[in-house]
Amino acid sequence: MQQTELKSKFLSFDNTENAFRGKTDAELKRAYWLFKLISINLLTKIGPPITNLALKIGLPIKSLIKATIFKHFCGGENIAECDGTVLQLHDVKVGSILDYSVEGEEDEPVFDATCIEIMKTIQHAQGDTRIPLTVFKATGLGKFALLEKNDTKQALDAEEQAAFERFKNRVDQICKLAHELDVKVMIDAEESWIQDTIDEVALEMMRKYNQKKAIVYNTYQLYRHDKLASLKADAEIASQEKFFLGAKLVRGAYMEKERKRALGMNYPSPIQADKESTDRDYNHALQFCISEIALISFVAGTHNEESCRLLAELLDEKSIPHDHEHVYFSQLLGMSDNLSFNLSAFGYNVAKYVPYGPVKAVMPYLFRRAEENTSVAGQMGRELRLIALELKRRGLH
Repeated sequence: MQQTELKSKFLSFDNTENAFRGKTDAELKRAYWLFKLISINLLTKIGPPITNLALKIGLPIKSLIKATIFKHFCGGENIAECDGTVLQLHDVKVGSILDYSVEGEEDEPVFDATCIEIMKTIQHAQGDTRIPLTVFKATGLGKFALLEKNDTKQALDAEEQAAFERFKNRVDQICKLAHELDVKVMIDAEESWIQDTIDEVALEMMRKYNQKKAIVYNTYQLYRHDKLASLKADAEIASQEKFFLGAKLVRGAYMEKERKRALGMNYPSPIQADKESTDRDYNHALQFCISEIALISFVAGTHNEESCRLLAELLDEKSIPHDHEHVYFSQLLGMSDNLSFNLSAFGYNVAKYVPYGPVKAVMPYLFRRAEENTSVAGQMGRELRLIALELKRRGLH
């Protein structure tokens, strides 16, 4: 215990040697210029339409995208291409979460193909300690409008009901395979007006497949003012019905869209009144999960330094091993390496989201990452400051 306390006490997120120990000089320089470009808000705003147009009319920019922003934030165009990233992360004791990041499709054959691809990630992860978790989005498996209608509790017609059953069957196929192969699978959170449906399906999957351990994880977006209560309610259900709860804790990804829709449709916004309330609920969720560690397995998906430090300290306070199988820290590939690699250096379980998919299909994901980096207060400045410090330490800046 003494050694663990010393480790946690001296944990520093400003140690750039640890933060970038997996990056070559060339990769570090590329990251510096990439973040410099992303920090120009104008580029972030005009980049998406220009890039989409160029790809649509066949201009040869795919190789440029793949060598820059895609290479930084994605593992590859397919599972095999991700192997290099998986190996590189494993070398610095960080796991990978293969994330098939194709978005915005609406056709049944595409949903079937996406289901098959997600199942391939689970098969690829079987028995591979380098890939401790897998993930999928419900809207990759069924029409957004269908989930939205179901959320309103409107009756579905026969055709819609059949489509909804196919959606649920795809989710079940994925979770059943995860259970059979003993691979953890997380169901991502999405917009509030389809989230009740996702929550219901996720709970159903946990009832079926989390009898002996947490295999299926649902995601709780704590920037919503009702999600701490949801987490606690689901834990109570799991306790009463004798299954294990899997939880991924995030702040959230759709704030602007949520507020705009609530305003336009004249209903109370589900989003917290301010950032302090979000931070408070997120940290309370961490404390709650630690207090229920026997029942809850959880992933702290956060780029927030204070929350990472709090969780590290909570583990020490409760004499819980840093590498307890019920607790993971997680960040996105290409972001917040100072958190991921310093935590892994101190023996904590850490896994990076490794998105992959065809360049053109993954562009919406990449643009969202660029927007996120410029909109989150201090994110760009922090990334650039730490990279510049490491370049200087290496005598390159």
